[in-house]
Amino acid sequence: MSYSQEVYARATEMLERRKEKATMEAQFRFDEISAKIPELESIQQKLSNIGLSISKVFLFSDDKKADMEKLMEESLKLQDEKKKLLVKYGYDENALNITYHCPDCKDTGFIGSRRCKCHKELLKNIERENLSKIAPLDDCTFDAFKTEYYPDTERAERIRANCLKYATNFTTNSKSIIFYGGTGLGKTHLSLAIANVAINRGYSVVYGTAQNILNDLQNENFGRTDNIRYYERAVLNCDLLIIDDLGTEFKSAYTVAELYNIINSRILAKLPTIISTNSTPQELEEKYDQRVTSRIIGEYAPLVLQGNDIRYIKRKKND
Repeated sequence: MSYSQEVYARATEMLERRKEKATMEAQFRFDEISAKIPELESIQQKLSNIGLSISKVFLFSDDKKADMEKLMEESLKLQDEKKKLLVKYGYDENALNITYHCPDCKDTGFIGSRRCKCHKELLKNIERENLSKIAPLDDCTFDAFKTEYYPDTERAERIRANCLKYATNFTTNSKSIIFYGGTGLGKTHLSLAIANVAINRGYSVVYGTAQNILNDLQNENFGRTDNIRYYERAVLNCDLLIIDDLGTEFKSAYTVAELYNIINSRILAKLPTIISTNSTPQELEEKYDQRVTSRIIGEYAPLVLQGNDIRYIKRKKND
């Protein structure tokens, strides 16, 4: 599972803020309580001195084991004395402990070398938040995909069920998909419904229209990096790439070459891509060269949505 560097960096920053906040709150509690229990200052200073002594033992002691045992015994006595004082003055014995957001990893994000579940959840939430800024992710679920608006409801239900199965069993080895169909038939809805499930399962997802993705990659290639959302590294390496509205982008030699690079690179890397298009296979063959279309036709599972514009039907029904 591969998130972008930006997602990892933001998660790390948030973990650091959590840890800093927990540490500061513990210090505020200590200042407040020690003002009422002056003896705590002395105990805390002695504990700090023991910490320094432990470092010196590792560097200079001739009998590290015996010296360490002695220091640990002193530390335990001081900690016990501190707890008794707190209880005596009506506080919980652990009142001065740091209260971490995640007690398992102490807000570091890792338990040993293993990523903590809180870190994984944070990465998923950031990924979801990023995608929600550009697409109606929360509205596009499998439950919200209504098949009664299609002329062939059984066919629509089969497509929905197949997409749900695909999302539930999604891995980076899953097959790529291309959605065919006219405007307003739910291609984007189903693509984002798959993205919803994939993100919840901890996979990274990049979603965008063909126009926006190809424009940004062209700008990146020519060094125009201001206001870029899509970077080639993320587009090529994310766990799931979703390209919406293929065929509506401005066609140029660059866009065709870049589209080929995206499709071919992800096929070679065995990474799945979902494409949606209003064009028919024949129209795609007319628009792009054979290198592009042969790879789509040969590697992508086709799902064809048929009917009239669902958005229009819903509006008429609500009028």
